[in-house]
Amino acid sequence: MRILVLGLGNPILRDDRVGLEVLNYVQQVMPESWKSTVELDFECCGGLRLMERLVGYDCAIVLDAICTGGEPGSIYCLSPSEIMTQRTAGPHDMNLTTAIKLGRLVGLSLPHDDKIEIVAVEAEDVLSFSEKCSEPVQSAVPKAGEKVLEILREWLGDR
Repeated sequence: MRILVLGLGNPILRDDRVGLEVLNYVQQVMPESWKSTVELDFECCGGLRLMERLVGYDCAIVLDAICTGGEPGSIYCLSPSEIMTQRTAGPHDMNLTTAIKLGRLVGLSLPHDDKIEIVAVEAEDVLSFSEKCSEPVQSAVPKAGEKVLEILREWLGDR
């Protein structure tokens, strides 16, 4: 089994960097025995490029900021079909759900929908330049990281 944990975001835009922060947390606490199965990585892309990054994996967890108008620091676990926004898509790209459908249509080896989890943290500010998250978002990092570990435990069993 091959699992990808992928942090998304821009490391210099305040809360948009939360995917990187959660990824760093997971990297620090993940058991050594998982490292041959679980790949940790960071990307600044979405849509088609993100779909291409998932090729060849059995399972994937995507870590990202989300802006729903909810309480900053709230944590959501979503499937690709539950993504409520298309902000990740530019005029020459598409959202992740559509990109995954297209990838499967052309025969790419992608994780099944029930093996793609999106762990998202409600952002307070994704527009200001900063290399630090806002306080409520930074405070949510350990809880989001523990959610990632919970999902990995479920997929990996007792390893």
